[in-house]
Amino acid sequence: MTGSTAAIEHSEVEVNGVRLHIASQGEGPLVLLLHGFPECWYSWRHQFAPLAAAGYRVVAPDQRGYARSTAPDDVGAYTLLHLTGDVIGLIHALGEERAVVVGHDWGAPVAWTSALLRPDVVRAVAGLSVPPVPLSPTSVAREHYGDGFYQIYFQQPGVADAELARDPASTFRRVLYSGSGDNPATERPRPWVIPEGATLLDTIPEPPELPRWLTAEDIDAFVQEYAHHGDRAFTGPLNWYRNIDRDSELLAVFQGRRIDVPALYVAGDRDMVVSFRGMDQLLPALGTVLPKLHRSVMLPGCGHWTQQERPDEVNAALLEFLGAVGTL
Repeated sequence: MTGSTAAIEHSEVEVNGVRLHIASQGEGPLVLLLHGFPECWYSWRHQFAPLAAAGYRVVAPDQRGYARSTAPDDVGAYTLLHLTGDVIGLIHALGEERAVVVGHDWGAPVAWTSALLRPDVVRAVAGLSVPPVPLSPTSVAREHYGDGFYQIYFQQPGVADAELARDPASTFRRVLYSGSGDNPATERPRPWVIPEGATLLDTIPEPPELPRWLTAEDIDAFVQEYAHHGDRAFTGPLNWYRNIDRDSELLAVFQGRRIDVPALYVAGDRDMVVSFRGMDQLLPALGTVLPKLHRSVMLPGCGHWTQQERPDEVNAALLEFLGAVGTL
């Protein structure tokens, strides 16, 4: 454990029939940090100390299926309703009635959906990389990007699971570098599309060297966290993608409903997510979905791994937002 994470406490909480590993630091109003794919609590390593020092209780779980937390065998146990249920259950299990919820990548849809469905519990929300957009069924993604779109590729049982678990250190190096602003290819960001007959990792080679924000120790930390599920280390995380069609059906009733709590959005202009079809229209109009939008921040030269690539800027934006929402 590095010096920057030595003060972080680790424990487990039982929520909705699963055991969630949580990392926590500080005392005060609760701020819940939700990681994305393929990550874990460690993705927030640069946020714990600054937020805790500012007077907040910072908690980052390994979400359902990830790292040290329970990974149910049933693919259907990973819908957004299960995941938002975990968020609300965790807040209450921590002895709190309300919290600010911050999510990155897949953690962002969980955060946005939690705020949408339970504004009585989520008093403010922040999303990094992924804005509040309704999940479209995979048929729409296939129409836009073809069968090689990574979210379609991930639907195949066991395929990406085995590929990513074969050499986890290489997987983390490739995935984290590929999506970062340090990769020259992200100068013109575009979604991962895998040619027929190739694999995901075929399309994202080993980096020539690690970017300045990512160390060999960081890679080791991710590998160690994922070791708890052996050769199924990536199956739980991939099962989130395998519920996209189910999520689209379950949440259809909330289409058009606004998120009526204070909100913050932060992304990098070299993030492939901002290149997705329709983002050029959605991002300038965030206020229609988020009527209490505090700020929308676009970080120049930043890729997908927002809080890891640009911790100082992200921390400043989060602290300013938390100060603005106070204890509402």
